[in-house]
Amino acid sequence: MHPDPEIYQFLMNHLAGIYANNLDSYHQTTYPELSLYEWWVTPHRIDGLPFHDYMMESNARLGSVFGLDPQQGIEPRPRLDLANLLIQRFENTAIASYTLLTSRTTETGVIVHAHNESRVMVKFAGGWQVVHVHKSPAWNAPYQPPA
Repeated sequence: MHPDPEIYQFLMNHLAGIYANNLDSYHQTTYPELSLYEWWVTPHRIDGLPFHDYMMESNARLGSVFGLDPQQGIEPRPRLDLANLLIQRFENTAIASYTLLTSRTTETGVIVHAHNESRVMVKFAGGWQVVHVHKSPAWNAPYQPPA
């Protein structure tokens, strides 16, 4: 049992929609003026949905998820686990922080990737929506960028 089943279920539905390249689900669960940091894409903030719309539409056409090549012998959808999940709820606002583990089966075994995420959610009249996301590496990144 999770400490806040409502937020946990919303979060898992939100992530499942993303990893299925389901734009309808993504738009239902994401605020149109989303702000986010994705460290592997750019060191700058990304605003709005068009960036992810393009990414998800392209990935759906290729049978891929987040730019991962649809190689033969690799499952098209990863398993998602939220390690060290913490949900903090403040009336109509909730923050979920966790290490996202994505596991994929390959011909040689299971490959697991990890990164840290925080997602801020607000309950509007139509329901919960993610308004901000911040992702960071799950390892000690260098304090200074490479020279």
